[in-house]
This record gives sequence, C-alpha cells and structure tokens, in this order.
Amino acid sequence: MRIGCAALLALLVPTDPARAGETLAAVAANFTEAAKEIGTAFADATGHTVSYSFGPTGQIYTQITQGAPFELFLAADQARPERAEAEGYAVPGARFTYAVGQLVLWSPDPARVAGRDALAAPDLTHIAIANPRTAPYGAAAVEVMRALGVYDALAPKLVEGKSISQAHQFVATGNAEVGFVALSQIVGHDAGSRWAVPQEMYTPIRQDAVLLAAGADSAAAKAYLAFLQGPEARAIIARYGYGTGD
Repeated sequence: MRIGCAALLALLVPTDPARAGETLAAVAANFTEAAKEIGTAFADATGHTVSYSFGPTGQIYTQITQGAPFELFLAADQARPERAEAEGYAVPGARFTYAVGQLVLWSPDPARVAGRDALAAPDLTHIAIANPRTAPYGAAAVEVMRALGVYDALAPKLVEGKSISQAHQFVATGNAEVGFVALSQIVGHDAGSRWAVPQEMYTPIRQDAVLLAAGADSAAAKAYLAFLQGPEARAIIARYGYGTGD
C-alpha cells in the first residue's frame, strides 16, 4: 500500500510539541543503520519520535505473536508482514515494500574476494551467514550456494549468526574469512573485498513494513509509515544500497 500525496502531506505536517507522540518499531537487523538515520530525520520533520528494537525477522515475528508492544514492523521479507495481516496482528491494507535488499559476499581482506571463486579457495575454513531459518538474508545465502552447486561442500564451513548483524560481526572480527552480508552493512566504506551477488541467483529480498494492531490508533506510528514512503526517507534508503520497491 502506498499512501496518497494528500494523505502523506497531512500526516507529515510538523507536530506541535505538546501533541508529539512516540512509537515503537521492530526492525530487521539489516536495516539498523538506515533506520537510525531515518528516525532522526523523522523526528526533525514531524516532532514525533521512534524507538527501535532490532533483530532477526523470524524472532521479531515470534515476539509479536507473544504480545510484544511493537506498533510497527519493518521486516526483512514479505512473508511475515503478510502473515501478520492474515493472523490479525497487523492492520489490513497497511503493508508496503519499503526496501529491496542486496546480498554481498564480503571479506575485510582486500585480496580475498574477487568473485564467486572465493568460495572455492582451498584455505577457506569459515563462511558466515545469518540463520537461514529466521533471517531472510541467510535463506538467500543458502539459495545462492545451492544455485552455484557448492552448498553441500561448504555446509561444514558455515558459521551461523542469529542475525545478519552477527554474521557481519563474525567476518569483521576474523572469526570467518568471508560472509554473506547485506550491502547496507558495508556500503559506506571501501575496506576489504566483495562480490555483489547477481540478484537473479536468489529470490528478491523485498522488505515489507506494516502497521501492527497495537499501533492502529497511534498518530506517531502512522506518521512514521508515511514518512518512510516519502522522498527524504527513500533517499536515505537508496544511499544505504537498497532498492525502494518501485
């Protein structure tokens, strides 16, 4: 769902401080840095504030079903927001794609990754991925390795992080020589080496946002979703290496 121009403008009119509200958003780990920047811009533009809880999408969804007080859900996939709508945890019709993720094979070693052949290096002992059962970027990594026909050979070398943030940390700290991470995690620096995985090798990582039932009457939650669809937020999203769902 995209909010119309008139409705968007109405929601984004700067708020009187006396009427400013706060909302709580559960956000996929890959979107951490972009979300923080968007949160600051949102507060400056509207007077409302947003607090975040970051984590793997699957884990967040479990928390939602167990009564966590989140008003917004910015997932790393489409499946969980769709399920939230179907199972009554989200407001029907309030879902839209806010970002399309890009998977990257990355190493802090500038000579390590020149392409897919990095996965066949004889001295490669550990490959970091996010948990493919709870994190869409991890599932995409497995999909890529299967497409390359190397998954069975590499499976003993896989080191799973509970989220894409932890997978990135494993590589950054040297606990794995390479890892499948989100482009957004490394887009701001040129250190190391990387292979941007061709998007035809994995199911597009379309990341959906949805207004949860707990936020149905929250002016701040609705204003945040409107802001997320506006030009300022979309520019930030693009700068972090995401598509914007167009």
